[in-house]
Amino acid sequence: MKRFVQLFAELDATTSTNAKIDALQRYFAQAPARDAAWAVYFLSGGKPRQVVSMGFLAQLACQEAGIPGWLFDESYHAVGDLAETIALVLPRGDQATDLGLAGWVEGRLLPLRGMGEAEIAQRVTSWWRELDETGRFLLSKLIGGGFRVGVSKLLVQRALAAHAGVDAKLVAQRMMGYTDGKVMPTPERFQALVATTTDGGGAPQDEGQPYPFFLAHQLDAPAEVFASRLGPVDDWLVEWKYDGIRGQVVKRAGRVWVWSRGEELVTERFPEIVALAQDLPDGTVLDGEIVVWSDEPAEPPGTWVGRPAPFALLQQRIGRKTLTKKVLAEAPATFMAYDLLEQDGMDVRALPQRERRRRLEQLLRPTRIKLSPVETAGSWLEFAQRRERSRQLGVEGFMLKRQDAAYGTGRTKAEGLWWKWKIEPMTIDCVLVYAQPGHGRRASIHTDYTFAVWNRAPAGREEAEAVVEAIARKEPPAAGALQLVPFAKAYSGLTDEEFRQVDAIIRKSTVEKFGPVRSLRPSLVFELGFEGINRSGRHRSGIAVRFPRMLRIRFDKPLHEANTLQDLEALLGA
Repeated sequence: MKRFVQLFAELDATTSTNAKIDALQRYFAQAPARDAAWAVYFLSGGKPRQVVSMGFLAQLACQEAGIPGWLFDESYHAVGDLAETIALVLPRGDQATDLGLAGWVEGRLLPLRGMGEAEIAQRVTSWWRELDETGRFLLSKLIGGGFRVGVSKLLVQRALAAHAGVDAKLVAQRMMGYTDGKVMPTPERFQALVATTTDGGGAPQDEGQPYPFFLAHQLDAPAEVFASRLGPVDDWLVEWKYDGIRGQVVKRAGRVWVWSRGEELVTERFPEIVALAQDLPDGTVLDGEIVVWSDEPAEPPGTWVGRPAPFALLQQRIGRKTLTKKVLAEAPATFMAYDLLEQDGMDVRALPQRERRRRLEQLLRPTRIKLSPVETAGSWLEFAQRRERSRQLGVEGFMLKRQDAAYGTGRTKAEGLWWKWKIEPMTIDCVLVYAQPGHGRRASIHTDYTFAVWNRAPAGREEAEAVVEAIARKEPPAAGALQLVPFAKAYSGLTDEEFRQVDAIIRKSTVEKFGPVRSLRPSLVFELGFEGINRSGRHRSGIAVRFPRMLRIRFDKPLHEANTLQDLEALLGA
């Protein structure tokens, strides 16, 4: 554990990519394979399962530190992170241990599940005494299931490749599925990541293992400059961009595996896709999109045979623990294939896009799997006009793929090139009503915001100001009266300087505190952008938006001119 704590401290103390890779290499050179296996899991985004609630840990920390709850709460408000607050209030540890990371996770943390509170309290307090401040912080994060560190999976792969002296692309391929929580990290799995011998190429060693996903870059430019920047339209394969879950279908040894882009094995959640994939020959891997497909015709007529259903329907399907006949009937999932990664057991990612597409069309012709249609146009401006119909078709815009591009690894331009040419986001002007601190380096600044719209248009400035004064006096709104209705949360889109500017206003306009959350006297209007909108019975507003992002602070706009629930309804209807 000492080595992992030291590694975390080094990674947290620098923003330098080279320094982080150096720190990771030193760790992998020194740590036993058993510990390194878990380190790779956590650093690459593997989620530790919560074994004890953070609220229970906070109560336990108060008892151990001998402080009242109100003092802990005040400390938490100042620090902004619960695990860090726990680490700071606890007395200094004086019983150091040499137990490694794997010993902590497998021998101590995982067995906590199902234990009584008294036994958990006795064990956790004794462990705190074995650790320094950073160690206690990490322990709380691991116990509470909230471990995060400022290092990407790509950096971990680069460090492993440098440590082992193998190609980083090979490490990336071997790591596919490594963070799937259903399989425990082991020394053997770590050794397989850094092995210097290979089978000479071809498909992955594991029967069900997918390939690293190739990711697209965002294209933010007017269509008028596409010809000079991208070249002629004939150099590109143009497809619609679907609003679903990116996935891979793997068919090997008579079995089918379905993987999400998050490297989660989701085979059991999509039995329809498994049934469709039975038509594929062994040694086939497809890249595509998992979508719910509706028989409802699209506009204009004849554009689709059916159409993609809203993502919200797929999201409801994902959240179901049991797939009943009713669920399968209401949200029928399918797979929209748009690339071929493996054919007859051979890795074909190095082939040009046009050749992979030709093979994909031939392969899918006798099957029931949907093939993403290719769009054609005489110019980029014609594509831009066609792109305006995206929302009518239930898609997010276009994907542009160079005809001569290989299928790369991650978001890279070295091997191939894909662009996502998305439609402009929906926008709404809304009012900031709640705020809480961010995480990591933003833990001391309020960066996570909740926004509201009016339940109806105010009659004027005076009526809106009366609502603000009532909020400041903590008066609940009367039934049927004008009020602000929360509808979305967002934490990205502003610069560091803008966050600091808003943070100062938040601290001056706080009405109440609820743990880390502050309710505010409304004073700021923001322009919020989002990718999609749908009805939601879980939200007070009755509406949920997808991927909300702050576009700008509207210092120029008074509160009474912010948008309303009726405006959101109009977007929903459109």
